[in-house]
Amino acid sequence: MFTRSGSAEWQGGLKDGKGTVSTQSGALDALPYGFNTRFADEPGTNPEELIGAAHAACFSMALSNMLTQAGIGGIAIQTTSKITLENDGDGFTVTRAHLVTRISADGDRARIEDLAQKAKAGCPISKLLNAEVTMDATVA
Repeated sequence: MFTRSGSAEWQGGLKDGKGTVSTQSGALDALPYGFNTRFADEPGTNPEELIGAAHAACFSMALSNMLTQAGIGGIAIQTTSKITLENDGDGFTVTRAHLVTRISADGDRARIEDLAQKAKAGCPISKLLNAEVTMDATVA
């Protein structure tokens, strides 16, 4: 079993407050986030963007593993995960995660597409999300 951590600090109210996020590894160190980085275009990050990055990375690693186990080589995967946040009356809910991936590998296109679908459903972050997870996959 592995346990990894991320942390956040926040000061102030929702709209006028500011915060920072950090990761245990130090890859993110006091990266700013706030209301305007989430709902406007102010520089910084936001929870949905971080979830998207984690989802894209998790999916790409899971697919790479499945392709390798299937004896497929020459693997290159580029993935984006688009996280949709919608108003649900009293607050907000993440309702959708949409993967857009481009896969280059030395193997049968149908087999690669099948493994991509399995990776989409099976990667730990997909399993974590209580949202619809969809995907557009291009095998080049």
